[in-house]
Parts: sequence; C-alpha cells; structure tokens
Amino acid sequence: MNKPNEARYYVHGVEVPQTPPARAKDQEPWDETRVLGEPLPRVDGYERVSGTAVYPADMSLPRMLYGAILRCPHPSAVVTGVDTSGAEGMAGVHAVISAFTPEDDTTRPHDELIRSTLFNTRCRYEGEAVAAVAAESPYIAHDALRAINVEYEVLPFVADERRALEPDAPKVHETGNQVSDTERYERGDVEQGLREADVVLEEEYRCECEIHTPMEPHGCVASWDGDRLTIWESTQGVYNIQTQVAASLGVPLSKVRVVGHYMGGGFGSKLQAGRYTLTAALLAKQTARPVKLTLTREETYLAVGNRPPSNMRLKAGVKRDGTLTALDYSGTGTGGAARAGGTSLLDWLIRDLYLCPNVRTELTDVYVNAGPARPFRAPGHPQCAWALEQMMDALAVAIDMDPVQLRLKNVPTVSQGRNGIPYTTTGLQRCLEEGAREFRWEETKNEIASGDLNGDIRRGVGMGSGLWAGGGGGPPSTAIVKIYSDGSINLNMGASDIGTGTKTVMAMVVAEELGVSHEDIQVEHADTGTTQYATASGGSKTVPTESPAVRAAAIDAREQLFEIAAEEMEVDVSVLSLRDGKVVATGETPREVNVAELQGLRRRGNITGVGYRGPNPSDKAVNPFAAQFCEVEVNIKTGEVNVVRFLGAHDSGRVMNRLTYQNQVFGGITMGIGLGMTEQRLLDVDQTGKMVNKNWHDYKLPTAVDVPADMTCVPIDPHDTECNTTGAKGIGEPATIPTAAVVANAVYHATGVRITDTPIDPTKLVNALAAARGGE
Repeated sequence: MNKPNEARYYVHGVEVPQTPPARAKDQEPWDETRVLGEPLPRVDGYERVSGTAVYPADMSLPRMLYGAILRCPHPSAVVTGVDTSGAEGMAGVHAVISAFTPEDDTTRPHDELIRSTLFNTRCRYEGEAVAAVAAESPYIAHDALRAINVEYEVLPFVADERRALEPDAPKVHETGNQVSDTERYERGDVEQGLREADVVLEEEYRCECEIHTPMEPHGCVASWDGDRLTIWESTQGVYNIQTQVAASLGVPLSKVRVVGHYMGGGFGSKLQAGRYTLTAALLAKQTARPVKLTLTREETYLAVGNRPPSNMRLKAGVKRDGTLTALDYSGTGTGGAARAGGTSLLDWLIRDLYLCPNVRTELTDVYVNAGPARPFRAPGHPQCAWALEQMMDALAVAIDMDPVQLRLKNVPTVSQGRNGIPYTTTGLQRCLEEGAREFRWEETKNEIASGDLNGDIRRGVGMGSGLWAGGGGGPPSTAIVKIYSDGSINLNMGASDIGTGTKTVMAMVVAEELGVSHEDIQVEHADTGTTQYATASGGSKTVPTESPAVRAAAIDAREQLFEIAAEEMEVDVSVLSLRDGKVVATGETPREVNVAELQGLRRRGNITGVGYRGPNPSDKAVNPFAAQFCEVEVNIKTGEVNVVRFLGAHDSGRVMNRLTYQNQVFGGITMGIGLGMTEQRLLDVDQTGKMVNKNWHDYKLPTAVDVPADMTCVPIDPHDTECNTTGAKGIGEPATIPTAAVVANAVYHATGVRITDTPIDPTKLVNALAAARGGE
C-alpha cells in the first residue's frame, strides 16, 4: 500500500516525474482577495438548471444506435452456450456480440477482448456481462436481450464476507477467497499500552455495503470516424478513460478522444472506463454507426461499484486524564468478486487521527460473489470512523470526560501513520473548539440534562472528528490562460467538473489574478482532444491540484501583458496592476489603459500563459480535518430518529468559493446520514445470492425529510502557505467521514443504547431499546 502524501506521483499505476515549476515567478500566497472566498454562483449555473447543459445521457447523433447488455442472473455460474439467433433476426437489430459469437472470414474487432474481458464465461456475480446488442431504439435493444438464450451451469456461491473464509465456503477464485496476505501495521507496544490504561474497552462494529447510485446512470456514446474513436462519457476523468480504452483496443492514444463536459454524479464510481465503454466502442465499430449505451438503474446497483461492507473490532485503552494509551484494531471487508480494494484505507484513522503511541491494525480482504467495489467518497474512512468515533465516545463516558475534551487531549501535531512527519497545518483543534462553540455544545447538553422528559421523545447530541488521508492534490497538471486582443480571456484545463463547481472555482482563480469578473472567463475543460492533461477528479484532489496550475498560468499571462503595457505606457512593470479590464499604473502620474487598446497585444493576437502544478512539500503531510456535531430527537416507542440540526467545522484550507464549499459540506453530511440511518445493499445470502433492493424504492437514500433543515458550515482556514500556492485542501471527502458516527453518538446520548451496526433503522433501534429494558 502506498503511503498517502509520500513524494511520489502515479497516473494509472505508473510513476510519473514531478512537473517542472511554473514559468511564472515565485507565487506569494494571497493576503486579501477580491474574488476568492465569495459565495459566487456557478459559471454554468444557467445551463444546468435550464436543461441546456448536454450530459452524455442527452447525446443524440445522426444514425445513432442504442446498446444494451445482457447480464448474468446468478451470483456464480459458467456460461456454457449463448444462442443469439433470435435477437439477430429481429427487425432493427444491427449487432449482437458475446463470447460465443462465431468467427468468420470478415474482420471482427478484438475477438480476444470480447471473449476474455467483456464477456467472461465464468460469471462470479449477479450482473456480470454475458452479451450485448445494438439496435435502432433502446426498446428494441432490450427486447433483443430477452430473445437471447443463455445456458448456465449454476454453481455454489458465497455472498457474505463473514462466511467467505470458512473451510466449506465455495471458492470465488481457484486460489481461494482471501485476496492477499493480511495487511499489518504496528507501532509501539500495544500490550504494554493496554496495561498502562485505566480503562480498556473492546467492541465490534459493522458497516453495511453502500451503493453510489448517482442521479445520471453510467454510460457513454461511442462514434468512429475511420480509425479515430470519439467517446462522450459520464466520467470523472477523461484522460483515465482515454488511457484505458486505447490500451484495451490496442490503438494509439492520439486516436481516442474522450469528452466529458457534464456529469450527473459519480462519487468515485466513474473514475474508470467500464465494460459498457468498451462494448459501445466495439458495437460502434462493427456497425459503422454511433452507439449510445446507458445503463439502467438496476444495472448501476450490480456492476459499477459500491462502498464495501466492513466488519471491525476495536480495543482501546485510556488513562483517567484522557490520554490514549493503545488502539488495537482489525477489519475485514470485501471488494466483491474482484481485487477491488475491499479494505482500502480502512485503518487510516486508527493510525493517524489521534495521538497514540501504541497502535496495531490488521486488515483482511476477501472475495465474495457480489459486484466489484469502486472508490466511494473517502474509501475506508467513514467505516473506520463509525468504529473509532463511537469508541472515543464510549471511552469519554467511561472516564467521565466530555467527548470534545477527550479529542482535544489527543490532537496530533505530526502524521503518526507516516513515521512522524509534520502536517503543513493541523486544524483539528480549531475545528473542535470553534465547532463546539458555534453548535452551543455545552449549553445544549445542559439544556437536555435539565429538561423534562417529553413523553416518548428523547433529545441527544453527538459529535465526532475526522481527517482524510488525501486532499492535498499534487502533480501533474497543466493549465493554459489566453488573453485575446479584445481583452477577453480563456481558461483551458483538462479537469472534469463533477458537479462540485470546479469550473467556477478555477474561473475565480483567473479572475483574482487578472482583475476581472469570474463570469467573464470562458472555460474549456475535460476534452482529451482540446484541453490539457489532468488527472481524474476524485479523492478531494481537484481544487488543490488544479488551482495552483491555473494560478500559475494566469500569472504567466499577466506578466507577459505587463511587459507589453510597460513599454507602451513608459512605466516600470512594478507599478502596474489589472482592474476591470484595464491596466492601471500607479505612481506620480497615475493612468490606465484598456487591455484591448494595447497595440502590442493586437499585433500578437493573444497572450498564452502556461502553468504547471509543482510538487507538494516532500517532508510534510497535507491533510484536511473535520469535526461535526448534531442533535437528534428519538421516539423511543417507534424507534424513529429525527436529525434536528447538524454542524460541520472543516479545515480544508482556503475557502475558494463559500457557496460551493458549503454545498460540499451539506452534501457530505447528507450522504453520511444515509450510511448511518437508511442505506444498505441487501443480498439474499442464503438462497439465491441476488440483490433484493436494486432500485430507488427499496434502496433507501436519504430524502429531504431525512436530513435537517438546520445545517451549518463553519470553515476553518489555518492560512496554510506550505500545502500549495493557493492554500486550498480538499473538502469533498472529509465532509462525509465522521457523519454516520456522529448520528450514532447522538442516538446513544438520547437513549443510552449504542447501535454498532449500520443502519440505525427503527426496527433495530426498537429492538435494542427493548433489550436494554430487559426484553420488555
């Protein structure tokens, strides 16, 4: 496992050299800002709300066909035969492919890819692809799927990771059900630390599997022009898709163009090309027509990722003064039927969040017959927080210390999980203190303690902390800023805007440096054919990765403009600034000139500024921190939990846009409430191995009535001048890490009952309350 923030950088698993420094001069940190930090609306807001933004699902090309994929209905089976004749004979069907499509004298593209990769005859989970069709309409395509006859040899399965290592469990792979050797980490002497503790507690915890299920399903449109392929994909990273598709098809990168201007949610599940991407490309090649292939809602539950279920055991020791002495942790998870990171970063908070000299962790990743996992907003961290933050709460009760004070007692100043290197800034203390003050933590606890019990309703408050192992970004990234002869400005970057406002933030960075409104910046992005290279938008790395490159490009363009202006205005460059489309000279004879009136600029046509993302500090860790607080009302008769209010205090460095920052916090809290209270993948682990709630009706996402109307965002800016040249750290991941545990702690405070398995649904809570009353 690569250590987060180590001074190495990888693209698609290949180490890349650190990029050269920006051509602009050394960039001093901003002091006061004119644009950045303001709650400005999105530059593409009108397009998004008016319906004029074209998402891949909206794409329509002349003569376009529609693709569909037939999927295995069994969790474990061998495909022994596929008869596609019924589908091939249907009117409107133009292509049918499977692992059993016969070869003939014509050249069919990439037969081996079709047989071995797209349509593997050994199916290891419900939803594995078996065949695909292209037809004149989506209705004909799905009718054609029903006309395909598949013969299966159904095999025994294991769908519960807790049973996967039992001696008689069916093998998912011939090598067995353990993915790799157990991953171990240790520092100090855990046994000695437990002996030194005044209180030792041990508990088991479980987080159920969570599904991404974004608003826009996964899909793409593929179109060939000769030997050149263009793909419009709902993706978090166009260059990721380009690289994977080109490698799979065996064509040069230069002949694969991927466009991803709009995306309706991904949360980590759209960081990579799917089998549907390659299937669409092959169907388009075979038919010589564009093919759109968009997954159904049910397919997104089965085949394109999840947050793995996690089973955790935590033993912790603490002294009466609140000093943590030992943390002993083990975790088991599954990435499904593939090597997909079932325990990725599942122990990072144990290693790094709190000051503790004696730590031991063990992680075991297993295979089961279920859909493969994919990265999901802060992989491993919300599950680990579910265990650690509830344990911290229990320790606080055991030693009669306030939960906030216990955490303050153990705030780290160095990254213990990275051998003690310091953080560029550590905002956890301020998150705890300022968050508690804004929430009125002490006052609310006292009000609850002194209040009268109101029938069946009990009030409670809870809190928790978190950090994200990433969030510092890093190279490579390249951006270009052009100033045209009429003074208009263009920003060119390869990063995807995954719904978080990336285009708006980057336009604000340019506006800050060039003295214009962010709405005046024309943004080109996320197109491998026309924009600069960028890594995928995920892991809370987009703003801290792209904004320094964009800033460097804007400064480079500005310096070139000033050289022209200084010569024409006969002043020194040092007295020049930009304001409202004008070059302003201060000094004894102040004057200004419109950028469009500069003759040197008109002769050149435009100025091109280029910026690169430099390396992170090699001897320090860059991480965002969080503390969250909530209040609940619990009906002890029905088990219903009403989250009344929620507050998130977050150190994610400089707030670039207060509106998008706040929306990320509120969205993360909402997603965390889902993990803690409503969401779980339900598999029939005993009889069929199939998922029984693969739709929005039965898979319970939190709705407007499940989240509080009173949500507060408290940004903590430690003025980090070392993390990068814009002082920004990630916010998307940390906003959801402690949330579920915070709700659980509040429920405990209200009821005295601790729920250690997600989700906290009414049935589970009523049963726990009854058990606490002696089965009454």
